[in-house]
Amino acid sequence: MRTEPEMLDLILQTAKSLKVEAVALSGSRTDTKAPKDEFQDYDVVYVVDDLDNLTSDLAWLDRLGNRLIEQYNVLGHRRLYLMLFEDGNRIDLTLCPKEHIQEWVNSEAGFTVLEDPKGLFEPYSPSPQRFWTSPASVIEFEKACNEFWWVSAYVVKGICRKQLLYATDHLYGICHQELLKVLAWQVASDKGTVDIGKNYKYLFNYLPTEKEKEFLNLLDFSSLEKITQSLFATMKHFHQEAQYLANKMGLDYDKEVAERMIEYAEERLSNH
Repeated sequence: MRTEPEMLDLILQTAKSLKVEAVALSGSRTDTKAPKDEFQDYDVVYVVDDLDNLTSDLAWLDRLGNRLIEQYNVLGHRRLYLMLFEDGNRIDLTLCPKEHIQEWVNSEAGFTVLEDPKGLFEPYSPSPQRFWTSPASVIEFEKACNEFWWVSAYVVKGICRKQLLYATDHLYGICHQELLKVLAWQVASDKGTVDIGKNYKYLFNYLPTEKEKEFLNLLDFSSLEKITQSLFATMKHFHQEAQYLANKMGLDYDKEVAERMIEYAEERLSNH
């Protein structure tokens, strides 16, 4: 597997051969808190003067190595090339027209400039707080609670219809995300604005070990019975954590709605 110095040198040499205007690195390799391992991507942007010319013939991508699999995407005015190489390295390469640097900057949590002889990045500052959480506002807390209890009814419907994927998608994709949001607000209520990372990956660094265990125990969706158990445990957990946060922050929490929705789920699922 090629080393980080080898990869960065290859990225810069390729940029030089293409007459790229500027090069920057973002993602976990610029995050001092991220664990260092072989799975870290090289999230790179090439700021270019002529996007159409570079994308008309992509043979130059071969210079970066032999690819196991790749994916191309259009993101606004940018082009994104995701490449996993045979040696295990991965480069997520963005080609960004120089007049649209702000568009790329806005999409990143932070970045490090590797090459910028014309100072194209000088007017722009990284925004490392993209994944930071601040204490909940009254409206944010109210919306999170409403969303959780509203979507719990969709999970009930999916279970009753024996639609495992539908139920699981709503349970983890929405209900569990609102629970994670409440837990993140608990951390922020103690520490102020905090970096919880993309997909809450640093959240449990701030919480007691048992909190992480409680949440992970909710993630068994292997059968209809397990999904049902997860739903009831999630409802109980959210009800408890939301009340705790509300009491701590002086927020209003509608216990009546929560208790009615728990009762609704119990009635509908009693024979399933």
